[in-house]
Amino acid sequence: MIGMITVAVLGCIGITVYGLLFGLVLQGVDRKCAARMQARYGPPLHQPFIDIAKLLCKDNIIPKNAVKSVFNAAPVIALAASITILLYLPIGSLMPVLGGWGDIILVLYLLTVPGLAMVAGGLASGSPYATVGSQREMVTMIAYELPLAIAIIAIAWRLNAAGVADPFSLVTLAQTPVWSVVGIPGMIGMLLLMIAIAWVTPAELSRVPCDTPEAETELCGGILVEYSGRNLALFTLSGAVKTVAMATLAVVLFLPWNLTWFVPLTGTVGIIADLAFFVLKVLLVVFFSVTLIRVGMARFRINHLVTFYWGYIALIGFAGMILLVLDAVLGMGVVA
Repeated sequence: MIGMITVAVLGCIGITVYGLLFGLVLQGVDRKCAARMQARYGPPLHQPFIDIAKLLCKDNIIPKNAVKSVFNAAPVIALAASITILLYLPIGSLMPVLGGWGDIILVLYLLTVPGLAMVAGGLASGSPYATVGSQREMVTMIAYELPLAIAIIAIAWRLNAAGVADPFSLVTLAQTPVWSVVGIPGMIGMLLLMIAIAWVTPAELSRVPCDTPEAETELCGGILVEYSGRNLALFTLSGAVKTVAMATLAVVLFLPWNLTWFVPLTGTVGIIADLAFFVLKVLLVVFFSVTLIRVGMARFRINHLVTFYWGYIALIGFAGMILLVLDAVLGMGVVA
């Protein structure tokens, strides 16, 4: 019993360090790639680490009319929730620390907590700009949660229809690629769901073109306008860790293969190879679903954002789900 607790504690500490460091690295890679695509040199890869260090050294200013307890608690809750998500997600061939105590539905709920914390912090700051930003954040969450839920439930349902036990388990999703149990209609459906998740990612992370809650040109920073110092650093770290979580979730759902499935590597060498392959997949997901989209798109207006996600992206998600259902009905799936 004591050994299990020790392993769990050490695992939680390791995942926390991994999420913070890898998240900042991903932000650095994202900024560098975006700069190169815009014919700029861009900041160094370690710039996010410098930004966090500077914020931690600055004064933590609290507005006079803010609800101080909520204002200070919001960034802590956002960061804690983002790190907790990683505890349920497989990393390469390493199983999740808390994989036996939660599934993908729990992760779906946890993904909303950082956004809700930001909303609470913005409303508690007492700023009219932050209040408008909080309202926009709530509307954005309502918009993108529908296609996200459609994709997750459709994939789990298809695994269940193929006779796979415990289809909502993240371990099951990581070890049983949905591609291996579907036919041609199902593959087309999976591609449509992949497109939907790729567009949900920037909205989940409040990145361009879905950064309407911040919108510096309209709201002077919006939801985080009153945050500074350590509190702003915690929100920044929360966004970095959530980037890792969303990219990892996409990998688990659509790209779960490990290198050792194809190359006969075992032991420590196999684990390292799988981790390196996992990092490569995460980098590709971030590039296509974050960097490429924000470089190629301008910020949505809030009404356009809702129309886009409830209209186009939700329809793409429904089409993918229908194709997976059709695939199961036609009996074209082959259980791996």
